[in-house]
Amino acid sequence: MSKKRPVAVALAGALCLATAACADSSADRPGGTGAGAAADAARSGYPVTLDNCGVSEKFDKPPSRVVVMNGASVAEVSTLLSLGLGDRVVANQQSYGMSEVPGRVKAIKALPTGNVEVNDAYDIPREAMIGLRPDLVLSTTSYGFDAKNGFATRDQLEQAGAGTYVSPQGCTQDTSGMTIADSYTLLRDLGKIFAVSDRAERLIAASEKHIAGVSAKVEGTKRPRVMVLFSNMAMGGNDFSSVVAKGIYNDILAKAGGTNAFASASRTSFADLSKEKVAATDVDALVVIGYNDPNPAAYARKLLKEFPQWPAARNHTYVTLSDSMYLGPSNDLAVEKIARMLHPDRF
Repeated sequence: MSKKRPVAVALAGALCLATAACADSSADRPGGTGAGAAADAARSGYPVTLDNCGVSEKFDKPPSRVVVMNGASVAEVSTLLSLGLGDRVVANQQSYGMSEVPGRVKAIKALPTGNVEVNDAYDIPREAMIGLRPDLVLSTTSYGFDAKNGFATRDQLEQAGAGTYVSPQGCTQDTSGMTIADSYTLLRDLGKIFAVSDRAERLIAASEKHIAGVSAKVEGTKRPRVMVLFSNMAMGGNDFSSVVAKGIYNDILAKAGGTNAFASASRTSFADLSKEKVAATDVDALVVIGYNDPNPAAYARKLLKEFPQWPAARNHTYVTLSDSMYLGPSNDLAVEKIARMLHPDRF
């Protein structure tokens, strides 16, 4: 079943190690409106300047009217929520419908959408964006600021008083080189922009510790060959056009003690494979990512039945995941779930 959303553009992304949806409501927090706001900004080291995709972005205070573009991702909204910044969002177009993080789906659903009428790319067109009066717009890739797509450009948004930010690896829209470190960069950058770097560093440290502990448990084990793909999704002309070849997925697999069975099948993030190519490859385990699919496990079982020659089919070895396989603050959860599937005797 083919999806209409711009999946191939930004399946890079999205969740988090903490479940709080909003920061403390005190007016004296950084970015608040109370008497301590100016002092907070000074103590936090404003102005903050970031070089982002060759654009110098300067922030004199924490943004308070944030717009999160869709981009077929949940990386940005999840990172904001993990940092306790949900109350800064005036319009969010990202949603996933499932998450490895308890409470995350509900927290995203509770955010305002800005009552925007989206365009054919399921995102915010230029006029509607300007009308939202944002002071920061987040986009997974540079696609979200491309005038050819009907979006407000970074220059236009600057003239309207809004800062802009493209997430790591999104400058060229080629996410094949993405790693877990890019999820940490996203956390750090937003931490700086909003003067909550301490929160960002705590989340990063917790994730690094979690992943290191899992990796230590599976060290020295044989690395099973894993097929990673999206359930019920077509992005090309063949039967298997949503098979992962490169990107953050491979970094997650490696830290979980596995390897991508189709890493050499494409130079880009996704391979477009024939059924014959898939059948001829030994697959020891499946990782099925559910994107707008309410039952990815059913898809996994269907594949195992379709290819009974796979070791994965003989051993019924699969796991389903959602947002933790994307750019975002919950990659450690994916590492552990995959490691437990591949090396159950180590846990």
